[in-house]
Amino acid sequence: MRTLLDKITAGVPVRVLSATFALGLAGGTVFWLAGAPLGMLIGALITVAAAAAFGLRLFGSLPKVPLRWRDVLVPVIGLAIGASVPPDALAQAAGWWVSLLALLVFVPVLHWAGYMTYRRLGRLDPVTAFYAAMPGGFIEALSMGERAGAEPQMLVTLQFTRIVLCIIAVPMAFALVTGQAVGSGSGLVLPGQENGLDPGEALALLVMGALGWWGAVRLGMPAPVLIGPLAVSGAAHAFGLIHAAPPQWAILVTQWVIGTSLGTRFAGMERRRLWLALRLAALYVAVAMALAVAIGLTLAGPVGESVPAVILAFAPGGISEMSLVAVSLQIGAVFVTLHHLLRIVLAVVCARLGQRWLPTGRRPGTEEPGEGPRG
Repeated sequence: MRTLLDKITAGVPVRVLSATFALGLAGGTVFWLAGAPLGMLIGALITVAAAAAFGLRLFGSLPKVPLRWRDVLVPVIGLAIGASVPPDALAQAAGWWVSLLALLVFVPVLHWAGYMTYRRLGRLDPVTAFYAAMPGGFIEALSMGERAGAEPQMLVTLQFTRIVLCIIAVPMAFALVTGQAVGSGSGLVLPGQENGLDPGEALALLVMGALGWWGAVRLGMPAPVLIGPLAVSGAAHAFGLIHAAPPQWAILVTQWVIGTSLGTRFAGMERRRLWLALRLAALYVAVAMALAVAIGLTLAGPVGESVPAVILAFAPGGISEMSLVAVSLQIGAVFVTLHHLLRIVLAVVCARLGQRWLPTGRRPGTEEPGEGPRG
């Protein structure tokens, strides 16, 4: 029994897990009750991240959540997006080719801009700067970067901070611009939630989520935990086989778990390096969002989507997190997810093509002579 529990918790003491999630729930509840955009997600993330970064100890341990725990609830996002797929989804997607082609320019331009920012302002070595600047493919960036000799901690911090800043900045910016509460704090009802959820529909959603996840893993699809359930749910809803969607409380729980999990990633990082990464990543995200806004204003009409939907489709956050933002804000979730999926694929392809020009044989954790990081 003890061995099974250790496997489930990945060796993290239950009381540390409980305290970490309680901390996230407290912060998320405060933000949610205050009507903040994606309050449960952002509140949990900020609260736990601050506690982790400043070394708060919970029963003698820093806040911690097993990395894979968030995957258990990510299918909820896929099922919710699938519930919004209309019968004419393919016809609508045919009109998105302009924005999908725009990604072919957006991804390499942002990668280059990020690389120059990290090299010139952060004084990072070329290998770390190159992989940290990848505008997508978090796991792939870490894997390729570490093999090439990047500085592991700075690479992880910059890539992760990019995602976190997008999660926080995008919904808050939308709320400021529109002057309205958005997401879970707005009282909006997602498609399929109008009439509640009976036991048969709940079981059907669970089966679709499990089968979609399993099938996507077997097929080697990117982001299988999200894309598989989305594909199965989307097909079922488009053909009218089911009309239900995950209830609002499930979306809130998903926000809570993902926000808490992301916040723990700031634990144990050197304070000086963390502030450097935050400054660099903030500049990177600012450049990315400026490009996204320009694209949104230009292409919203041609693709038949709202300006916020196009902007969100080009925001360089994680696919699961950006899709959750789209679901919670009810902004073209299928449109947004498809673009983020292509962004990740293009980011990995561009990195593989560009890595041939990088210097080789570097030792992880080293920097070029005379180019120590600015404080």
